[in-house]
Amino acid sequence: MSSKSAKDPDSSEPIVHEYDGILEADNQLPRWWLVTLFGTVVFAAGYWQYFHSHGRGEFPSKEYARIKAAEAAAEAERLKEFGEVTPEMLLTLSKDPATIEQGKAVFEQICVTCHAAGGKGDIGPNLTDKAWIHDPGPVSIYTIVRNGSPNQQMSPWGKTLGEAKTRSVAAYALTLKNTNAPGGKAPQGDKSE
Repeated sequence: MSSKSAKDPDSSEPIVHEYDGILEADNQLPRWWLVTLFGTVVFAAGYWQYFHSHGRGEFPSKEYARIKAAEAAAEAERLKEFGEVTPEMLLTLSKDPATIEQGKAVFEQICVTCHAAGGKGDIGPNLTDKAWIHDPGPVSIYTIVRNGSPNQQMSPWGKTLGEAKTRSVAAYALTLKNTNAPGGKAPQGDKSE
């Protein structure tokens, strides 16, 4: 049987190939499929020329690095506006009712997940006793809230909260020290005064 002249009895199209009893007609590909195929090829060639051959475009990874560098510079400028974090400044903030109210609101929204209501400890350590895993100084507390502590599974919150809220939640944590909340988690770390 000649593959060019053979006809499938159920089809009006000529059979082009026959192999092992399987008949294949010469079907045209749909136009939308061809347009999609050739459009993709043209786009890929243009993309390659624009980004790789002529180097006019900025790669997404370089654009991301540039944006992150700009964000870091802006954050550094914001930190300069707030001034240097000192123990005295944080202790002063811990006596300001408005700052404590803001810090308490942030604590109750975010920190309570790990440190429980009132800071008595759950997954995270008890913040109301005299035992502290890290240095219990004001700047240390601020630094841990801002940068986190990977070895203690504390996430960094500085970028999420912003500088003002980070300072206020650190000030609020200072008010919790040595309050010994009832039902608190067992002490962890070294005792401090």
